[in-house]
Amino acid sequence: MRLLDISYTEPAKNLAMDEVILESVEQGRAPDTLRLWESPVPFVVIGSGQRYRQVVDYFNCMRDNMPILRRCSAGGAVLQGPGCLNFALALRYATNPEVADLHGSYEYILEKMATAFSKAGIVAVRSGISDLTVGDLKVSGNAQRRKRNACLHHGTLVYGMKHDVMTRYLPEPEDRPDYRGTRTHSEFVGTLPLSPEALRELVWEAFAPGATPDKLVPEETKAVDYLALTKYARPDWTLRR
Repeated sequence: MRLLDISYTEPAKNLAMDEVILESVEQGRAPDTLRLWESPVPFVVIGSGQRYRQVVDYFNCMRDNMPILRRCSAGGAVLQGPGCLNFALALRYATNPEVADLHGSYEYILEKMATAFSKAGIVAVRSGISDLTVGDLKVSGNAQRRKRNACLHHGTLVYGMKHDVMTRYLPEPEDRPDYRGTRTHSEFVGTLPLSPEALRELVWEAFAPGATPDKLVPEETKAVDYLALTKYARPDWTLRR
């Protein structure tokens, strides 16, 4: 397992890198990869199929110069920034048959995360299809993009996000998992009682035990720059629907 701990200051590059590592693994140019990152600046990211005006408070984002970006995977709108550690797994089905099936892959990956948390004394359970909860509060949301030979699974690990900031930029969703009920963001989203360093170690141990942080190869770095410029930073991608 290749381990990457790489964060960019530009939101578009952070999203581009997840797609680049998926393509590298999909085409056999790189081994299975775990990436960890945390944005130093806040931004809103929406799922690939979402309509931005339905899931983002567009007026508040524009007034506050809050960037809005669209990722390559499905799933819901998320507030990124300090206090939200992200992990991304690019896995080939041939080497990881557990992730060849969509629902089976969520069960496999989230159970490994829950086991990792248990080592820190935290009881986390899978709730709905793609969430992890602690004490019935959501602490991790996850999404995937699936290709012919590999999938990208990425998720959030919330350890310090402020609810008032989330509420300002993300309206209460119409599409919500059953276990959420009618709870608002502040009633539904929790935080993990761990430092980002401790979270990193838990994820490393769960998916890449013994690995040391690696770097992108030059071709991948160029691809990140290109995708950020030509796709993720462009309004015609973000506001396409």
